[in-house]
Amino acid sequence: MKTDKLNRLKACHDAVLWVAKQPNVKTAWENCERGDWMLWLAKKLNVDDKKLTMAKAMCAKQVEHLMKDQRSKDALQACFDYVNGKITREELDAAADAAAADAAVDAAAYAVAYAADAAYAAAYTAAAAADTADTAAYAADAAYAAAYTAAAAADTADTAAYAAADAAYAAAYAAADAAYAAARIASLKKSADICREYLTEEVLTAYKRMK
Repeated sequence: MKTDKLNRLKACHDAVLWVAKQPNVKTAWENCERGDWMLWLAKKLNVDDKKLTMAKAMCAKQVEHLMKDQRSKDALQACFDYVNGKITREELDAAADAAAADAAVDAAAYAVAYAADAAYAAAYTAAAAADTADTAAYAADAAYAAAYTAAAAADTADTAAYAAADAAYAAAYAAADAAYAAARIASLKKSADICREYLTEEVLTAYKRMK
């Protein structure tokens, strides 16, 4: 399909290349597995703010179990309260700002803050969802330390033992990276499904009307 509209919106290169291989925008929307691209497009097309907020909040809800700070949870709830008419947009923004204040120490808070008002909520959600891969990274550190300790105890001059320790370290980190990548892909796919559930009509109509 033609991508002139996406180019005018300044879509990312990867998205444009992918869409160009699709027969039409409806099929592209139905097949897309990148929730971050879809949220970005909805934002660019100025779809209904409450519908967009609902989609972002549902994406962020994927990592609710990772939220360490109450402000993160409050911001997520504020998204739903805004959608349901219980609070104003200004109150939602205030809740998002409070959550963002803790973003430096809480990746999930960053995701929620962006869920309130940002186009890349899903991307941050995916990163937060992949925090579980950190466990593997710590395991890698433990394996590394244990391997080096064993090597030193056996013979500090044994370079082969150190090489084995390095190999174990590299393998453990490779596993952690794979876990992160898998978690990110799964989260983006889920976010894409969420976008289709809440934004399909709005996005397709707005895209069709775009000149």
